[in-house]
Amino acid sequence: MAKKAPRRTAERILEAALDLFNRFGEPNVSTTLVAGELGISPGNLYYHYPAKDELINRLYAGYEADLDELLHAAEGVHDLEDAWFFMHSLFELIWRYRFLYRDLNDLLSKNRHLETQFQLVLKHKARGIRTLIAGLSRAGHLDIDMREIDALSQSMVVVLTYWLSYEYVRNPREALEPAHAQAALLRGAQHTLQLLAPYLEPDQRRHLLTLTHAYGREDIAAPTPA
Repeated sequence: MAKKAPRRTAERILEAALDLFNRFGEPNVSTTLVAGELGISPGNLYYHYPAKDELINRLYAGYEADLDELLHAAEGVHDLEDAWFFMHSLFELIWRYRFLYRDLNDLLSKNRHLETQFQLVLKHKARGIRTLIAGLSRAGHLDIDMREIDALSQSMVVVLTYWLSYEYVRNPREALEPAHAQAALLRGAQHTLQLLAPYLEPDQRRHLLTLTHAYGREDIAAPTPA
């Protein structure tokens, strides 16, 4: 069997930086710490990423690419099971790059690139949610005035964007630890989808409660994200 080619140093640096940023928060992790984690010299790291912002921007680019791909899946949402899976997938992606959300205000105040790009992220999320709402409406699951869709989608984006911050405020010592991830992601998906409840047909509203209970028990028992 052919051996896998070793990962390039640049890729290893990105992986280590993402892990450290997620664990300790980006403001608390220096490039020297990232280099030390990998057992390479700071000079070797600077050869690939001359500034910490370049590391952050490359990680953000990976997040943005994954998010764009996931948001396209909103076109395939036709029922509440699809909506649940879509929403939970969004929260899992946010968890994978949670340092962006954990330290969002600080990052935006220091990084002009992120400041402008994250505004686009909000717009793309809102567009994806509007697509989800439109799909459920066409399928006869929602009864909503078209004039209400923008406000509803924006409210759902707010919950998506700030849910991990809310979890952190509720439980600063444990909320962002991997052992508590699935419960936090479940609550986020549940509360985001619950914003649809006033517009759901009565049988669909009951179905949402059933899904919340069923998937909730499954997800809490599932392996936590890395």
